[in-house]
Amino acid sequence: MNTVKKISALYIISTTFAFAQVGVNTNNPQEELHVAGSTSNIRINGLNEVNNVNNLGGTNTTKVFVNHLGDLVLGEASDNVQLIFDSENYLLDVQNPTSLILQTGEGQGFSQAGIPTLGLAASFTLTQPAIIEVNYSVSWNVGKNVTPISRIDDFRARVIQTGMYFRRDNYLGEPVINDFFGNPINGGALCITSNCSEVAGMIAVNGQIYNNSEGREGEWRNYRNTASDYVVLGPGTYTPMFAAQLEVGDTNATGAIKMYLGVENDEVQIIAYYF
Repeated sequence: MNTVKKISALYIISTTFAFAQVGVNTNNPQEELHVAGSTSNIRINGLNEVNNVNNLGGTNTTKVFVNHLGDLVLGEASDNVQLIFDSENYLLDVQNPTSLILQTGEGQGFSQAGIPTLGLAASFTLTQPAIIEVNYSVSWNVGKNVTPISRIDDFRARVIQTGMYFRRDNYLGEPVINDFFGNPINGGALCITSNCSEVAGMIAVNGQIYNNSEGREGEWRNYRNTASDYVVLGPGTYTPMFAAQLEVGDTNATGAIKMYLGVENDEVQIIAYYF
């Protein structure tokens, strides 16, 4: 009889401990494991940089996931670095007012141009803050009326610059001005309309000089600007957009020189480095 009582007591005690809640820095745990304290933390040696090849080490942080067994595991490189947008013909291949950039004098600013081929669906979504790498190659034509018989023949050099900015949600959304930390992108917003009614944080600004010394025989199309850059963006949906400027030092007697952006296949690639 005493043996039965001892076995019953041990069963009750073991059952109690089996369903007990464990508290660290607290005598009143609210969950199976409750770590109290405003600065408390948990350290798992199996996830540190010495013991786990997926730990990024140094001052970096690595994403932690829960696998199908409920175990905590570190994300692999594919979880932390993702190609989230890739288009080989991003802008509509048109020469019309939506892709038009008019010539200005020096320092007159950028104007937006080009509509995404996918329209309102041309966007990407970040699930958490990330360093965004952008790579693009955008095409352009230039001329008096941008035709084979209306080439620029005034022998003046022109600067043709392009840049990328983002709009929230789709291409009709609000321009993004600040990064995830609240800092102005690239040091400050730039005009993206001729009257500066809209501004945006521009990145990946690049350009080249165009000068036609061959008159009516000079080239006027099949040009490209390419660039890469980085910006930190927060969670949300974004659409990459282009702006450009066509500058000449002396506009006197040059006529209404035009440039059209995105007239051929334009590549846009965006990579997210989550942190």
